[in-house]
Amino acid sequence: MARSSVPTLIAAAIAPHHLDHLGGKARSLALLAQEGFPIPDWFVIPPDAFFASLSNTQQRQWERGDIEAVLATVQLSAEQREAVQQQLAVLVQGEETLAVRSSALDEDGMAHSFAGQLESYLQVAPTDVVEMIVAVWRSGFSDRIRAYRREQGLAEVPQPPAVLVQRMVAAQMAGVAFSADPVSGRRNLAVVSAVRGLGEALVSGEADAETWRVDRQEMIAQYQPLPKAAPILNELQAIAIAQLARRAALHFGRPQDIEWAIDAKGSLWLLQSRPITTLATLADPDGGLTLWDNSNIAESYGGITTPLTFSFARRAYEAVYREFCRLMRVPEEAIANHDATFRCMLGLVRGRIYYNLLNWYRVLALLPGFQVNRRFMEQMMGVQEELPADVLSTLNAATFGDKLRDSLRLGNTILGLIGNYRSLPRQIRLFYQRLDTALNLPPAALADYRLEELTAYYHDLEQQLLTRWDAPLINDFFAMVFYGVLRKLTASWCGDTAGTLQNDLISGEGGMVSAEPAQRVRYLASLAASRPDFAKILQTATLPQIQQALSDFPEFHQAFASYLEKFGDRCLEELKLESATLHDDPLMLLRSIGNLATHPSAHLPAHPFATSLRQKAEKQAQQALRSHPIRRLIFDWVLKNARNRVRDRENLRFERTRVFGRVRRIFLEVGQRLFALDALSAPRDVFYLNLEEILGFVDGTTTCTDLKGLVAVRQAEFDHYHQMESAGDRFATHGSVHPLIPHPSTKSTDTDTPTPALEESPDRRQGIGCCPGVVRAPVQVITDPKNAVLQPGRILVAERTDPGWILLFPAASGLLVERGSLLSHSAIVSREMGIPAIVSIPKLTRWLKDGDWVALDGSTGVVRRIEPDAQELLAYS
Repeated sequence: MARSSVPTLIAAAIAPHHLDHLGGKARSLALLAQEGFPIPDWFVIPPDAFFASLSNTQQRQWERGDIEAVLATVQLSAEQREAVQQQLAVLVQGEETLAVRSSALDEDGMAHSFAGQLESYLQVAPTDVVEMIVAVWRSGFSDRIRAYRREQGLAEVPQPPAVLVQRMVAAQMAGVAFSADPVSGRRNLAVVSAVRGLGEALVSGEADAETWRVDRQEMIAQYQPLPKAAPILNELQAIAIAQLARRAALHFGRPQDIEWAIDAKGSLWLLQSRPITTLATLADPDGGLTLWDNSNIAESYGGITTPLTFSFARRAYEAVYREFCRLMRVPEEAIANHDATFRCMLGLVRGRIYYNLLNWYRVLALLPGFQVNRRFMEQMMGVQEELPADVLSTLNAATFGDKLRDSLRLGNTILGLIGNYRSLPRQIRLFYQRLDTALNLPPAALADYRLEELTAYYHDLEQQLLTRWDAPLINDFFAMVFYGVLRKLTASWCGDTAGTLQNDLISGEGGMVSAEPAQRVRYLASLAASRPDFAKILQTATLPQIQQALSDFPEFHQAFASYLEKFGDRCLEELKLESATLHDDPLMLLRSIGNLATHPSAHLPAHPFATSLRQKAEKQAQQALRSHPIRRLIFDWVLKNARNRVRDRENLRFERTRVFGRVRRIFLEVGQRLFALDALSAPRDVFYLNLEEILGFVDGTTTCTDLKGLVAVRQAEFDHYHQMESAGDRFATHGSVHPLIPHPSTKSTDTDTPTPALEESPDRRQGIGCCPGVVRAPVQVITDPKNAVLQPGRILVAERTDPGWILLFPAASGLLVERGSLLSHSAIVSREMGIPAIVSIPKLTRWLKDGDWVALDGSTGVVRRIEPDAQELLAYS
């Protein structure tokens, strides 16, 4: 059988091209010995020595797979025995003994340690070395080795192990040491364990050890002595061993687990060094903390998001929040000092977008009133948990000098707030004008643009809009502040214990574009209801059949075309550039219209209910404040601003939809051009490239022009993400974010922690009431709204919603959402439409299933699972 040309017996001075044939232990020792590490003399018998010792009969047995027969009879050949004896004569002096250990090819690597799987023999007399070499060979094929290899996905039949023969150190004390803590993951903490005599007792678990922890400054961080025993090591010895482990780690470029011994003369010896395999999946708790939270961003970017969308969104967030701080007169020096903060406001973890939450707090801390405003921000973002006190302390001005500088900046920032408050209506008008000018180009014209013209148009949009997103940002900030203040005033001045009065007061405002799609859907349904045959076509026919039928119903066709012209980009997951819009596929809209048209009795009133709700809330507030005229003036001013800012916030978010829709069309055309150049295999592959790669391909600044190769890598990675669970709704990372993402079972989030009340009452859930009203009805749980048809009168249950879900709202008698906040889209639109709604309900979609009956109270936020009576069942049969 053909074998390599590796010598059958090798001493410690090993040629580099032979190292990979000697297994993990011998290879490590050879490399360390060449660097002058204190290693006892040794030699190694490589795996080919096993095959060189086989007779012709044994070789035929091996080739037939009769391994057991070979192992039962194998012995070192006469040539091998003589070579071993020659090496022993050099290695052994006097009564010295030896260690005979395995050094398998797969052993002591980063992926597989084989710890304790192969045999090692200590204090072996020179006369017994040959016998022990054969014993090590046989241990390499044991049942437990084969089982371990199967578990690790390795070939079941291994190669014979190399065998390491090393002079024994007459150890007075010995043990193991780790250059990093393998339990906590702390990279700056070396761990030294020691026992008296040989270290084998420690490795095998037969003896307890004293433990020393040595920090990066080589100071003793902790000492754990054995009970009722004198110290084994002194501090200098512990530090020397830690230094040895760190030297080995520095040499190999990764943390090491070493075995060591100290002889009677006090000399320190390195016996073995291998990688610490557990650290590959263990974060360093001393690394910088990053807190990830998807809160209400999951409303915009739920599930897997492609690289193009993420890179565009990250770049947009960076640009607009830098501009926001400038508008608020935050000094340029402070903005520059937070450059990394602005660049990392979003993160992509397992293909899902998260807020880098601490960076949001850091940006907010640049503005005055951080302690108050952070709570308002948490309400707006739907953040479930407060920051720990020790983390919050790092965001506030720490030293006297910091506080003094903040105080000096405060006046200027307050002037900026006042100026922006007064000029906000004008800024909003100018923003709309600028937006209309930037989007003035007809979308159809993009089909004629060259590739470089398309990217130039994108750059123009960036300059006109993304770096001048002033009005929406300022309005969002004041919406956050005034809504938060209103919530506080309704509780403290109006005695609102339920926490819903502020919602009722801002409902029914009117002029909110988010409610218009539902109103138009109702109108279209009323038109379709006048022709039952047409309504049936909308419910059941294919899209081409429906489009053909539209020509026979001009009034409906015109109203439908008008809807698409204004709201065609307002689709499911509308902020994902890869999402198909209603222009691409209007079938969901048509189905919703047809379904509603055939159940006119299920139509719900829109504004009348919301208006009466508002009037009732106003009366309650007036009564509470009737004896406090000053409070009444302040309250009315706050209420007016809260109403205006929340209304404008929702309307300006629609303008964001228009911008994203135009960017989507630009890059779909870019994909077409790249496909025509054979740079992509399909036009929509463009979504697997990030923004910088696309722009760089056109302007010559990209570092990789193999776009097909990049797409293939990304598609494989994102296909894997689709099979993986998310990292959770909220979790922390330390140091480098990838690849050390916590498993979902270790995440920290209120939404996954049932409250005591829930544990005691499995048929009850508590969420945040958004729109009052009590509804008793069956639920319909919708996970994928693309092809869903909500049965009129059912309570819509969803994990999260986005503006594209509005097509289902007209048929709903109530709304229950697992995620969301008081200012999320579903909360605002449900109030405007008068649909009783509750958001932020823990584990909702795992608690309820289709057909369950519930009673929801939109005022208290309580949902109860109920048994319907006979009359209720008849109404929904």
